[in-house]
Amino acid sequence: MSFFKRLKESISSKAEAVTNKFREGLTKTRDAFVDRVDDLFSRRKKIDEDFYEELEEILIGADVGVNTVLKLIDELRAEVKKRKIEDPAELQPILSEKLIELLKGDADAGLKLNPNGLSVILFVGVNGVGKTTTIGKMAHMFKSQGKKVLMAAGDTFRAGAIEQLETWGERVGVDVIKQQSGSDPAAVMFDAVQAAKTRGVDILLCDTAGRLQNKVNLMEELNKIYRVIQREVPDAPHEVILVLDATTGQNALSQAKLFGDKTGLTGLVLSKLDGTAKGGIVVAIRQELSLPVKFVGLGEKMDDLQPFDSEQFVHALFGKWIGEHKEENA
Repeated sequence: MSFFKRLKESISSKAEAVTNKFREGLTKTRDAFVDRVDDLFSRRKKIDEDFYEELEEILIGADVGVNTVLKLIDELRAEVKKRKIEDPAELQPILSEKLIELLKGDADAGLKLNPNGLSVILFVGVNGVGKTTTIGKMAHMFKSQGKKVLMAAGDTFRAGAIEQLETWGERVGVDVIKQQSGSDPAAVMFDAVQAAKTRGVDILLCDTAGRLQNKVNLMEELNKIYRVIQREVPDAPHEVILVLDATTGQNALSQAKLFGDKTGLTGLVLSKLDGTAKGGIVVAIRQELSLPVKFVGLGEKMDDLQPFDSEQFVHALFGKWIGEHKEENA
């Protein structure tokens, strides 16, 4: 069975609403990136050095990342040589399959939750990446699964951060544990864990500061939060999620490296993927950090935070190639 046929069958077994969210959320990337690849494949009649150079340029322009692009091009060259491919169109399924392999990696992208009681998920990331919104949307997701959810307003330094989380709490019907603005974030976490235990909560979602006043180092503050949580729930936090703004491209990669070295990250959420034409950043992050992208933000609606699915991602970008191949092979 051809790769495109397998991909089509796999996608058809998944929820249509989710497929549509990926398709709509990746419109900007598809319009910018895939249209350029399409143009290259139809304009060039043979696979030569000029072809590879132009494809390399397009992939780097989509923020796939230089190291990843070089690896991908090398793999395409090997396939072309092995299969004696001459027509660029024959590379469409191979490129799609290689991208899925790069996106999948080895790590499990699912959230690791405590099966026997309270699960604590800590969210980190710089200000402005959509951290609080991501927490609100995840609270909605867990609540719709029938879980008992609580949120902790640990970003006590950014003006309006506590109120923003409270607004989300009202929208999704989830309580928020808070203290006054400027309070010690670790004290908020202590209160939140105690409340979660008392109320028999399944999921505690913890917001943290994206930056602090100069008097305290951000990473030291996060470590203090860790210690407080672990003292109360020894195997927590069960997940440490870094939220990155996809629209910042390579800058998001730099942030991930900074937080990854210091905070024991378990996975990433890429917010605002619908707002960028450089969706290739997902591939770069997945490859360069060896951390799973667990969720992606595909729009403004409450249910637009979706578990990341490499097949949905590639299908949303290259879906029309599947149609073209179907017509040719009919």
